[in-house]
Amino acid sequence: MIDFEVPAETAALAERIRAFVTDEVVPYEKDPRLTQHGPTEDLRRELVEKARTAGLLTFQAPAEMGGIAPSHLEQAVLFEAAGWSTLGPIALNCAAPDEGNMFLLSKIANPAQVAEYLKPIVDGRQRSVFAMTEPGGAGSDPGQLTTAAVRDGADYVINGRKWLITGANGAGTWIIMADLEGVGPTLFLCHGDAPGIVIERTMDTMDRNYVEGHGVVRFDDLRLPASALLGEEGQAFRYAQMRLAPARLTHCMRWLGAASRAQEIALDHARTRTAFGKPIGQHQGVGFMLADNEIALQQCRLMIWWACWQLDQGARGRHESSMVKAAVSEQLFQVADRCVQVLGGMGISDETPVAMIFRDIRAFRLYDGPTEVHKYAIARQVLGR
Repeated sequence: MIDFEVPAETAALAERIRAFVTDEVVPYEKDPRLTQHGPTEDLRRELVEKARTAGLLTFQAPAEMGGIAPSHLEQAVLFEAAGWSTLGPIALNCAAPDEGNMFLLSKIANPAQVAEYLKPIVDGRQRSVFAMTEPGGAGSDPGQLTTAAVRDGADYVINGRKWLITGANGAGTWIIMADLEGVGPTLFLCHGDAPGIVIERTMDTMDRNYVEGHGVVRFDDLRLPASALLGEEGQAFRYAQMRLAPARLTHCMRWLGAASRAQEIALDHARTRTAFGKPIGQHQGVGFMLADNEIALQQCRLMIWWACWQLDQGARGRHESSMVKAAVSEQLFQVADRCVQVLGGMGISDETPVAMIFRDIRAFRLYDGPTEVHKYAIARQVLGR
């Protein structure tokens, strides 16, 4: 049986989330604290407190930590509503990288680590990072990992350099991937103020939807105790895949919400802006672009729901999430591009959020693996059947 009806309780919560984002979050899109490097920590905290007051903060958390523990399919509906503004997921504490890090820590952290590192993120008190990507090395191909960890007595000592580390500036919880001597890639946990973590700079990037942007980080003899080990030694790639499959999908959910917002703005403009004697939406060139957007948005939504259903049935979802990430990121970019075109000169300005959505969705084609890497993995999978 195939049933596309959203359960009433989930639909009602999505409406609450959409209303909260529209009424409480959208006005902050013009706030000067939304900088070229993304929202500042001060802006994040202010937004988080609004969500806390509304009873919507970290709704996706496990029940034992105050959330409603929605299924992946339920998340698809709720995260799309949260993504109506690029600041929505930040306010609701379901934005990357924190959302993916919370998921991973809830699966493999021990009770002491949950209390020290996970609980403050769930509570919205601090942010987290997943430090894997390296300049000229590990990224889409983590096998090129060069950051090294060695044992020194009971401690681990880490040296190396990372970049494009989202939210590094001011993050409290750090998950670090390093190549442990004699064992292989391993995950470690520490606090952001640990001696040996050096934040060199924040990179200038086209996107600005992640708190404090993307940092360049150096580890200079970062010394961590045995208790800093996250999970088992040598299992970092397996844990990263555990995190990536659902995280790819939550990216798609949030950006579907943002692209839907861009479409709504373009539709309103096409109904009211006139040219050559009638509203521009009645001209076939514009009308067809809007129709293509409507088709693409629904195709993306259904692909996301399909992959989420697979995860809810117990599938690993690596192949399915790769297909969805590749297709959705490309289609939503085209949606955003057409919205810019429909808006004309206004589309390249900050008179509406469409230009910002366009820039951010362009970057989404690279987040959690560029399209070409996903197609490479998909091809290997189908050829090997």
